[in-house]
Amino acid sequence: MSRKGKLPVSIPKDAKVTISGSEIQAEGPKGKLNMPIPHGIKVEQKDNEIVVSRSNDVKQNRANHGTVRALLENVLTGVTKGHKKDMEIHGVGFRAQAQGSKLVMNLGFSHQVEYQVPKEIKVSVPQPTNISVEGIDKILVGQIAAKIRDFKRPEPYKGKGIRYVGEQVRRKQGKSVTK
Repeated sequence: MSRKGKLPVSIPKDAKVTISGSEIQAEGPKGKLNMPIPHGIKVEQKDNEIVVSRSNDVKQNRANHGTVRALLENVLTGVTKGHKKDMEIHGVGFRAQAQGSKLVMNLGFSHQVEYQVPKEIKVSVPQPTNISVEGIDKILVGQIAAKIRDFKRPEPYKGKGIRYVGEQVRRKQGKSVTK
């Protein structure tokens, strides 16, 4: 039995969950999310909790058991509290600014980098060197943060680039003088 999968997911007070066929709909103060249920996984609502179980011990069902439970927990957290990724920009002259639904960044290229943000995600720039990505879908928030980070990954010699807050960049020594 999956250690994560057998734990029940508690439904927050301000969230409403509807299970219909092979889909779960969660609604909360932040918005609505739908999540498909894979074949072979059963989801039942008991009192104020959701219990995830599998129909048999086929390898794919065992793999999906804990995954579905974790995704369901992420959906409930998203519709009640939301998800957030904070990023920081390191480098001389590197900065970002939000212009409506666009993120405009100066990253040391000969041109500005513009990124059109999807309407489900909110990107804010509290300081020119900090970027905050927020939304209700954890997967989409992570994908958008990864795309923004890919514009200028942190390089190992000086550490310049876009990184997540708290991320450690392994530094290399660089050239050494020989005599």
